[in-house]
Amino acid sequence: MWQSFRNGSTYDLRTGDSVVDDPHGGYPWGPGRSVRARVVCMLLLSGPPALDGRVASLKLAGLQITDVLDVAGGTVVPYIEMVGCRFEKEIQLPEARFTTLRLVDCSIPRLEAARIHTEGDLHLPRCRMQNGIRLTDAHIGTDLLLNQAIIYRDRRGRSIMADGMSVGQDLQAELMESHGEMSLRGAQIGVSLSLRGSRLANPYGRRALNAPQLTVERTLYLTPAAVGNPPFTSGATPARGTRVQRFECQGGVRLDDGRFGDAVDLEQARFTLENDQELSLRRIQVPELRFLGKRPDRGRVVLSGAKVITLIDRASSWPGSGQLAMGGFTYENLVPVDHFPLSRRLDWVAAATADFSPEPYERLASVLRAGGEDADAREVLLAKQRRRRETLPVAGKVWGYAQDWTVAYGYRPGRAAVWMAVLWLVSALAFWQAHPAPIQPDDHPEWNAALFALDLLIPVINLGQDGYWMLRGPWQWAAAALIAVGWILATTVAAGATRTLRRG
Repeated sequence: MWQSFRNGSTYDLRTGDSVVDDPHGGYPWGPGRSVRARVVCMLLLSGPPALDGRVASLKLAGLQITDVLDVAGGTVVPYIEMVGCRFEKEIQLPEARFTTLRLVDCSIPRLEAARIHTEGDLHLPRCRMQNGIRLTDAHIGTDLLLNQAIIYRDRRGRSIMADGMSVGQDLQAELMESHGEMSLRGAQIGVSLSLRGSRLANPYGRRALNAPQLTVERTLYLTPAAVGNPPFTSGATPARGTRVQRFECQGGVRLDDGRFGDAVDLEQARFTLENDQELSLRRIQVPELRFLGKRPDRGRVVLSGAKVITLIDRASSWPGSGQLAMGGFTYENLVPVDHFPLSRRLDWVAAATADFSPEPYERLASVLRAGGEDADAREVLLAKQRRRRETLPVAGKVWGYAQDWTVAYGYRPGRAAVWMAVLWLVSALAFWQAHPAPIQPDDHPEWNAALFALDLLIPVINLGQDGYWMLRGPWQWAAAALIAVGWILATTVAAGATRTLRRG
């Protein structure tokens, strides 16, 4: 091993038998495949110089490291790569500095690496951690890889503790299994965070993913991954017939106050929540939210205060009434996937307003109107008035039903025009029987009941009948009622015509 370190070659003690060499299996490795952790530390911190023309590096395969590997606070210059190794006890790396550290397919009781600093990558693919990973305030110069890792919780219930961590480029944790809380509070990812095909489960606590104030410069992927060879898809389209594993999360998700430069992608994601758990996206800011996962049967989806430019969604992805909160949720564009009729969109808004709030209706109407769908926008505002009506006292409800039945709260001006025509016809027939006396016997037009009724019904316009005839008794009241109704209906028709012209 000493000579392998000096010439940069791999010190390999694997037998070639996959069962014997499995670091996660139960086959015992004797003293012939074991090395003390102290010897490894000596090589890393004060190893011999490299041979001429070589670069010193520690490359181990199929070894068992006994005791605690402790290089806390040390500066490790050589490149490190350990493949298929077993660690008898935990690895202690707090405040240590590395160039690149690669532990591939290793069995590790626990990795303690708070405030670790690497100039290059930290790779932990296919590793198994029995008592979690601690990467609090770690600084990873380029990529952090956790692909296909299996990580169990520590005594505090956390599988990955990485609060305040910064990663220069990508954090890839594809097809990973996390049994406990994955905590990324305040973490900063320089490019993308990929959890494609991963399975997070925390039946012991409230959240499986706890990442408030997370910053991702590009995209957060909670999407499927292809299970094949090679297993890491990183967004590539799998070949036909390839088995695909979706992202699954058993337990709450908290992404509150997150900032995402490109998108949050939930394509085919499945969230299994208890009644008191949430998929919480409060106050996130993201240009594009792809809400295309499977509808959670229980729990809540919370988008209160979120700011999204483009919302790409599917009708079947949203939960039902009482499971959705969208107070203060703003979006500028709607891009539905598959069939998403306006009736389902109104159900979506109603599900978010168990207690009536006009804001979600007004936001949806504004977005539809900006997209040129003025008729749909009026339907949304009409639905808002109908929801509001249910909160009014009895008198308000009666008046609301009257407004709805007659003019649809002014959002269907064609109905008002029909009512005007009906009232004009009825009033013309009625006034035909009136035979009123002229106010000035020598100065009046010929009596015309149809024009007189139309003159009363249409405000502002003078047709030469109103003001020349003297009505008495019930006819006066009928004329006054017709004038009042005419103002209401004419205003409704004019408002509708104005909206039509403005849209044109």
